[in-house]
Amino acid sequence: MACEPADAGSSSVKGSSLADVYKGELTPLQRHVAFFDRDKDGVIYASETYEGFRAIGAGVPLSAFSALFINGLLGPKTIPENEKAPAFKLPIYVKNIQKGKHGSDSGVYDANGWFVPEKFEAIFKKHAHTRPDALTGKELQELLKANREPKDFKGWLGGFTEWKVLYSLCKDEKGFLHKDTVRAVYDGSLFERLEKDRKSKESTNKK
Repeated sequence: MACEPADAGSSSVKGSSLADVYKGELTPLQRHVAFFDRDKDGVIYASETYEGFRAIGAGVPLSAFSALFINGLLGPKTIPENEKAPAFKLPIYVKNIQKGKHGSDSGVYDANGWFVPEKFEAIFKKHAHTRPDALTGKELQELLKANREPKDFKGWLGGFTEWKVLYSLCKDEKGFLHKDTVRAVYDGSLFERLEKDRKSKESTNKK
């Protein structure tokens, strides 16, 4: 009997310490993923990633694929030392998300998860040929090819998946992915906006 409260207390302390990431200033990369930490306990399980994608309007197949792919690819890199990750839940630890950065990316986040404005502007200076403030599907493909590092197949796949999902969800009726939309992805505010828009549409449709 005496062991039971001790275990519960230990679990509570561990959960609290993981959630402490939200008590300080988050890096832009941490803000980017925090939306998917639905209960704000500092850990993003695959089920929460799925829930987050559904919340921003993604369909069931895309949400399920994204949850398994993102958590399976990034999660293991973020596990803290001496932490035993729950089996099959594929957790991503928010405080260590910078360790999950894949190669062949645009470099807009630095090694510590901070936003690099020059790298962001370079995306559009180099690849936005049709209009300066947006990317077409073809220009996005050009960006992905330019970012590829030799034999970095996981990085290629990671970059392709992230950008293609963003493009499919956020391109306008003419096929443009706007600069302000991409900027909002990097600080996480886009996800909150998409969820709010979806809820607003659902509320309107019910009337």
